[in-house]
Amino acid sequence: MTTLTTAPLAALIDRLYAQANAATSPSLNNVSREERDRLMHSKTEYVTLYTLLKDLWLPVSRDTGTLLYMLARSTKARAIVEFGTSFGLSTLFLAAALRDNGGGVLIGSEFEPSKIALAREHFVEGGVSDLIEIREGDALVSLASGLPESVDLLLLDGAKTLYGDVLKRVEKHLRPGALIVADNTNYCPEYLAHVRSPQNGYLSVPFADDIELSIRLG
Repeated sequence: MTTLTTAPLAALIDRLYAQANAATSPSLNNVSREERDRLMHSKTEYVTLYTLLKDLWLPVSRDTGTLLYMLARSTKARAIVEFGTSFGLSTLFLAAALRDNGGGVLIGSEFEPSKIALAREHFVEGGVSDLIEIREGDALVSLASGLPESVDLLLLDGAKTLYGDVLKRVEKHLRPGALIVADNTNYCPEYLAHVRSPQNGYLSVPFADDIELSIRLG
């Protein structure tokens, strides 16, 4: 029995995935596929893009969520940083692992206030709000200071073109053996080049469809 597979979290996660699958984005319907792709690759217009996406949940898959739980449990993580909280589904998987590890802190980041408000309701309902601190605003600012001295796991699932920039802000806090999980990495070749280069202090491997799993070597 784990926090992830028992009440109240198990039923909450089931319900939230159903809501995520049913969500639509009227504002995005008026944007062409070409413009969406351009915005996904832009390092300067990510606020514009994610404002358009504010009605969508953009969660990790259920399998990826379970993987996050397993990684956090197996490494006995006590300090986790998340880039891109959205409505908090991935956060719930990670917070469940913290609970089962005996406690800790998860620092998340999200610039859309409406998403933060609803995510916090989910954390309370799931019984894990005491483990989570969500920082509002641009993660390049909110994650630039005030992080735990030693971070065990970093999840990158926000604006894809910023993965490398966010990593640079968290990097000095990553303990040897810390894990970095990056979702949707097909949009961030610069990030992949960085973590796949042994001279930068990582060992990295593509995993599943477009996930990159990296370990900080020291």
